[in-house]
Amino acid sequence: MVNETILTFETETDPPGLRVLDQVEQLQYQLFTPERLSPTPVDAGSFQFPVGSGLQIETEEISVHSGVAVTVRDAEGEMLTQVEQFEPESFGEGKYIIGLSAQVQTYLEVSGPFEIQPRMVQTHCVFDGPTAVDVGFRSRHTQPATTITTTEDPVDMMAAIGTFGSALKSTSPERSFPLNRGHPPQVELGESLDIPTGIDPPDTGISIEVPPIRDVIYPVATLAYYLGAELVPGQTPRLVTNNGFEHSFDYPQGFESDVEQRLKQLFLLDCVARTEGEYRIEMHERTVLDRRLDLDWSALYEQSLARRLESYLSVPYELVKDQVPEWRLTVHVEPTAETVRQLPFVVDDLAVIRIAHGPTTTVPSTGPTGEPTRGARTDDVLTRSGSVGSRATTGRDEETSFVEPERTDSLEQAWIGDDIPIGASKLVAEAFENRLDREVTEGDISISIVVNDSRMSKERELVDQAYGDRENLPFDVSVRSGLTTVELRETLREDRNFLHYIGHIDEAGFECVDGRLDVATLEQTGIDAFLLNACNSYQQGLSLVRAGAIGGIVTLAEIVNDRAVGIGETIARLLNTGFPLRAALTIARAEHVLGGQYIVVGDGGMTVSQSRSQTPTLLEITPLDDCFEVTIQTSVTDTMALGAVYVPYIGDNNTYYLSSGTIDTFRVSGDELTEFLDLENVPVKLEDGSMCWSYDLSL
Repeated sequence: MVNETILTFETETDPPGLRVLDQVEQLQYQLFTPERLSPTPVDAGSFQFPVGSGLQIETEEISVHSGVAVTVRDAEGEMLTQVEQFEPESFGEGKYIIGLSAQVQTYLEVSGPFEIQPRMVQTHCVFDGPTAVDVGFRSRHTQPATTITTTEDPVDMMAAIGTFGSALKSTSPERSFPLNRGHPPQVELGESLDIPTGIDPPDTGISIEVPPIRDVIYPVATLAYYLGAELVPGQTPRLVTNNGFEHSFDYPQGFESDVEQRLKQLFLLDCVARTEGEYRIEMHERTVLDRRLDLDWSALYEQSLARRLESYLSVPYELVKDQVPEWRLTVHVEPTAETVRQLPFVVDDLAVIRIAHGPTTTVPSTGPTGEPTRGARTDDVLTRSGSVGSRATTGRDEETSFVEPERTDSLEQAWIGDDIPIGASKLVAEAFENRLDREVTEGDISISIVVNDSRMSKERELVDQAYGDRENLPFDVSVRSGLTTVELRETLREDRNFLHYIGHIDEAGFECVDGRLDVATLEQTGIDAFLLNACNSYQQGLSLVRAGAIGGIVTLAEIVNDRAVGIGETIARLLNTGFPLRAALTIARAEHVLGGQYIVVGDGGMTVSQSRSQTPTLLEITPLDDCFEVTIQTSVTDTMALGAVYVPYIGDNNTYYLSSGTIDTFRVSGDELTEFLDLENVPVKLEDGSMCWSYDLSL
């Protein structure tokens, strides 16, 4: 059930319309109208589709940005059309439901006639004179329904993980849509197994058998969730159905890879089969697979999940693997009992889970990139450690344990364990729990920039320009310099969406004008996310998370000021454009030599701002003799997760793609490319490998 208090509405006058704000996810967008509105409440239960809040407005026209996908259904919810680029459509008398896949899912219930006119910048719904329109809104925010307690006994853990499928809102192929996958229950460790009444996985007729060993249990958690499968003890790992079908996993050598491939294969084929259901769109992946596979998608859509599973697994993975969207996240975990606390949150991401193998690396006095972590400050080189003579460390002993997780083909890597990861995010349970406790926030997106060394003012100027330069997306940006320990403590207590810190940090904490502030002494912070652009800021960032923050970007070594300026600006611009913390850092790492010294601590899926098109994109542009090749890469967010679709309004394209990673390469004229680049300011990689921004690019 959607909590109505999550959503608020404001009438706008310039331009006129209705602004919708999700106060937990900090997402907003505007419905544009020719006149100022006077909305009245409508019962949310009166809508055909589930919504959390409803209003009625009277208007002659409603417009949305062109990046919002628009569908039209009849009064019973049967899909009539998916509106395509530059192709207007007219609808006669009757009742209709217009679906708007915006930052907040929106449904317009209206009587015809009306016309939909898709244009380059906006899509217009034009009615036949002043018309009453019921507008329903549905937040994309989800939370666990309850908490399950388990002991450290692996059999009890299997029972707890086996309840994750209870969060699924459907067992049809539509569960591949993010909105149809609820958040699994939380898990905590205790003295006995306690599963609250009513928390049961759906009756799918599917079970996964594995030996009761954490090394084998954890990697199947995501697959069990997605299939709504029961998790039971068995001698060898296998997937079985009540129809007599079974799939034995390649155990032990290829076990994790086999589980990963089955998850990706089942998910992809569900995404294709769902085009026979409520969302009949032209999807790239279906077009490709129709040429390769002899599958009756309509019949598959109607089958039970167990029967569909059997049909899907009859297809060799090699025939479909190139159409699987690039997976967002692989999480490498130490198979300790404590790890189970974080499984619901990574499973909610549909993450691939791998057991950490091999020894850690002990790094005594150099950072993970080999650059010195101490004593690098000279008269000619300004670094961001503490004062001259202070000892910069990660906050641990002189010898610190680092671990470098094995690289996979996922877009992002994360680590659950005691050591400090290189090239991966450090996940901690407190970060996810803090996100669940995130309070409803009113007002603009709030950002604090703190500069505690005047010699670093260049970065302050650059990031101050980067944050909040978005039209129709209000920001509250404050800049503070030369803070005392008391002033910094107060700043960290304030409720702010993001902190960008520029200055010095050492083992004693943040350097202030009158001493040091160790965040470990802070009982609570109001900061949601942060970038601590200072030397060895890992431990202070971890302390911020433990004090209440959700996630942030920190450093593992001493960093040179001029290089820190560049990466600080890049990260700021990416966050401002809607990239989550982890994705922003992944892109920035590739652009800056210094990037390997930065990691994310906490929840790397956290976003500071939102993408205008809902899906953050990175472009690669290559000029040819008479046209341009444009490769589009999309980034998954928590609200537009795996299974979301993206249609690039480039050239004459009207095809939808599964979002995540590289979706396709398009050949377009100079005029078509200019029109596409004008839609949104996004990062662009050029032929020489450099990166710029679309609004700054001259063809």
